[in-house]
Amino acid sequence: MDLVVDANIVISCLITSGTKTTELFFSDTFHFLAPEYLKGEIEKHKEEIIKKSGLNADNFDLMLNILSAKINFIPFSDFEKFLPRAIETCPDPNDVEYFAVAMKNACALWSNDKGLKKQDEVKVVSITELLTLF
Repeated sequence: MDLVVDANIVISCLITSGTKTTELFFSDTFHFLAPEYLKGEIEKHKEEIIKKSGLNADNFDLMLNILSAKINFIPFSDFEKFLPRAIETCPDPNDVEYFAVAMKNACALWSNDKGLKKQDEVKVVSITELLTLF
């Protein structure tokens, strides 16, 4: 099943391992997609993630590489024609690219941001909803 993964899910996996989020992330049930923009978001929060996780920089890089191997990063040019619709639909301007990838691939977005559900064009699923499905 294709599923767009939001930065908050990947950051959660980096900060705390052994959770249901991590378990689902490494399940073979899902094929994860994300805009390349996700890489920049992770880098932007790298120091905060390292501090919260207790990882050193090398282990952070290793974990990020492992997680990144599970994600098919979509180049901007592949979904840019969906941006106008995503801009109109997405309640959070920081998540527009995730919405555009979900629209392009006709799949749901995995995010724990409840505010993203304040629209009806892109299905947004939380960890709780995924656990009940699988």
